[in-house]
Amino acid sequence: MGDSLGKIGLICSHGGHLTEMLELAPAFDGFETFYFCYEADTTKVLPNVYLTPNKPYSPLQFLKNLIRFGGIVTREKPDFLLSTGAEIALPGFLIAKIRGIPTIYIECGAQVVRPSTTGRVMVHLAGHFYVQWPELKDYYGDKAILAGSLIDELKPI
Repeated sequence: MGDSLGKIGLICSHGGHLTEMLELAPAFDGFETFYFCYEADTTKVLPNVYLTPNKPYSPLQFLKNLIRFGGIVTREKPDFLLSTGAEIALPGFLIAKIRGIPTIYIECGAQVVRPSTTGRVMVHLAGHFYVQWPELKDYYGDKAILAGSLIDELKPI
C-alpha cells in the first residue's frame, strides 16, 4: 500500500458517535483506516473493524480492552488515533500515550452546554481536543479547539 498517506485508528462507540465518525470519512481519503468499536449491528459492517462487547462500566472489560488495543496497535501501527467518543476511546488513548502515538478527540456534538464524562478525561489525555459548540469552548478553555458541528447547522469555522 505504497500510495497510502498513513494509517488512522478510528475509535468510537455505535449510534451518534459512529454517525459523527462517518461524517468525517472524506477526510480519511488516501489513508488506511481501522476501527475499534463496540459490537453492534451498525459497527459489524464497517471495514477493517475490531469489535468489543459494549460493557462501558466494567473494570474487567476496560482492562481487556486496554490489553487488546495494545495488540491492535502493535499489529496495525497507526500514525495517529482519532475518536468521536465515548468511553471506548479511553483504553486506546492510554495505549497511544504510552507509545507516543498522536491523538485527536472530538467531543460529542450532543454535548452542547455540559461536557461529557469522557470529554473531562480526554481533554487531558488527547493531543488535540475539539469541541463542536462555543459553550463547551468556554468550559474547556484553551485546551479545546472550536471546530463547529459535524452534523448540525453550526458549520466549521
